Amino acid sequence: MTNLFRTRIKGSLADSNLQSALDANAERRLQVRQNAFASLADPQGLRARAHLVRAEVIEHLESYLELFIEHAQVNGIQIHHAADADQAIKVVLEIASQTGAKLIAKSKTMVSEEIGLNHALEKQGIQVVETDLGEYIVQLRGEAPSHIITPAVHLRRQDVGKLFEEKLGLPYTEDIGIMTALARRTLRQVFMDADIGISGVNFGVAETGTLCVVTNEGNGRMVTTVPRTHIALMGIERLVPTMDDLALMLSLLPRSATGQKLSVYTSLLNSPRRSDDPDGPQERHVILVDNGRTAVRESELREILYCIRCGACLNACPVFREIGGHAYISIHGKGSPYSGPMGSVVSPALFGQDDYGHLARASSLCGACREACPVDIDLPKLLLKIRAGIGANQAQYHPKPNAPELLAMGLRLFSLAATSPRRYAIAQRLVGLFGSLATLLSKGDPWMRLPGFSGWGYSKDFPRPAGKSFRTRYSSQIKPKADDHDKSPRPGDISATGPTEIDTAQIDSRELVKKFAAELEALGAKFIFCSPEAVLPKILELLQGRGIDEILAWDAAYLPGGLLQRLSETGVQIIHPTGETVQTNSHIRLGLSGASAAIADTGSLLLLGGPGRPLTVSLLPEIHIALVWAKDVFEQLNQVLQLVVIKEAPAAVLISGPSRTADIEMTLTIGVHGPAELHVICMESS
Repeated sequence: MTNLFRTRIKGSLADSNLQSALDANAERRLQVRQNAFASLADPQGLRARAHLVRAEVIEHLESYLELFIEHAQVNGIQIHHAADADQAIKVVLEIASQTGAKLIAKSKTMVSEEIGLNHALEKQGIQVVETDLGEYIVQLRGEAPSHIITPAVHLRRQDVGKLFEEKLGLPYTEDIGIMTALARRTLRQVFMDADIGISGVNFGVAETGTLCVVTNEGNGRMVTTVPRTHIALMGIERLVPTMDDLALMLSLLPRSATGQKLSVYTSLLNSPRRSDDPDGPQERHVILVDNGRTAVRESELREILYCIRCGACLNACPVFREIGGHAYISIHGKGSPYSGPMGSVVSPALFGQDDYGHLARASSLCGACREACPVDIDLPKLLLKIRAGIGANQAQYHPKPNAPELLAMGLRLFSLAATSPRRYAIAQRLVGLFGSLATLLSKGDPWMRLPGFSGWGYSKDFPRPAGKSFRTRYSSQIKPKADDHDKSPRPGDISATGPTEIDTAQIDSRELVKKFAAELEALGAKFIFCSPEAVLPKILELLQGRGIDEILAWDAAYLPGGLLQRLSETGVQIIHPTGETVQTNSHIRLGLSGASAAIADTGSLLLLGGPGRPLTVSLLPEIHIALVWAKDVFEQLNQVLQLVVIKEAPAAVLISGPSRTADIEMTLTIGVHGPAELHVICMESS
């Protein structure tokens, strides 16, 4: 380890506020993750399948990239290639210049942190505003994120209250709900005024050219829907072959990252706005960023490219839980956007062993990171490779030995014995003989008294070696039969896990609706089951109770027959928004939409964009009412993602409850950039 790294670690350990924040984050994250995975029938089997999917993609990356690019371009998405950070920045600046952009609204993207995009844009006079609440907070402080999922995990509510008072001129408060509302109000205007929206990409689907962007607050939907130009930064490794593989990854990513069965918003972006679409960006660009990934793929570190950036290994790591993300720095003191166990591999792999190789020393190699990883990356093995100086076609890192000579000699002797089965067996027999002698010297006690060469020797006792090794005892007492084979499936045996699909026709539709209602209400949404004739009174009751007389709505063709006309006859003003009227309509409090499907397992709704179905109806208002037919409730996510209508729409979104955040002190707050209320009216099918 370097002196700068040690100094940063000592500072983190001495910071009581940081220690409290890290403890609270780890405890909550680990608990909710455990609860979320408990709802899966075979989590280990799913992890093993996900590992194979990621391995397949990385093994045949060129083919999947070619397929993804082909479909994305057919859909109208503009594809750009960036070999390194400089090229990626150049492409963004060129697009900004062509569109005359002065303001960029940015959703969370680790690739942008990796390439230093914000600084480069600001040097050219372009204002960049982070819109994820945690990212916005650390941007105001002039800091880098300290965690890839919860960027402001190191801060207390008092810190945020003072920050908003100093930077935004807002009244000081320690009420997290009020602070979130103030940030929502400030950032809402940024969304309305932004010339470009920039996002990351969680997954690109090769078979369809679809971009999948996962968020909870709604800012990801805002930046990919409201500005006239959308730029998506995507690492070249972030691909899945099919929609079914996407369903698999989405069953693991939110559970690992935030303990949710599905994030609040899962956006599926296929194309820019088409001629008859009411909203969406007029241009959609994808920048495929290499920045060292090809070199990593060709090295012994290639398994780190399986990473899906969930942050679970950070929460599980006993070292990260003590020092936090800002402690992970280069030998020159420069921070890395990637911290924790995955960051200790990614940083030296992408940015160089010489600068970041020492980070791999900040690990106990306990294996908690691998146990937490949803795609079963062998992180301890990769950390050992980094320690051994194995790199990704870059300057090799040469660890400097600093162990005492006696310890080094002992390790060399152990290595000599442990690397040969024959020598290891001889060593076991010698230790057994030593154990027999020790029995005589220890007067029958189960331990040996060490010579007092030091204070440590005076105060410690050593377990007495067994007279017979386990191998000897096993071979003499256990006589396995030649035909005694275990026929049961092994944990993680993919061939034994069976299909994940369930035939919805075999499940009573009433049970599906009941399960959907329970999951939906657990997310904080409201559920109403009624006949089509009862929909109007239910909506009017809500409108009158809130004093609302104007709403955003989908076209009548996508809602129950005559509903909008009857609402209008009661004096309710119906507005059909477009991309050009977003700012004018942003004050309207309620949006009314249909839904093409619902998912019982996760309490989610599927909304399709396209003619007559503006997605801003379910995004801009503070209250969202969605209508879905009982016959359109499916059991599982993978069934819904196989629907052809998703691939045909310019964009679609899976909505799982009202928008939310826990970026300040891990305190759950409902209502951020998307609606704070979701009311689902499920109509009885005839």
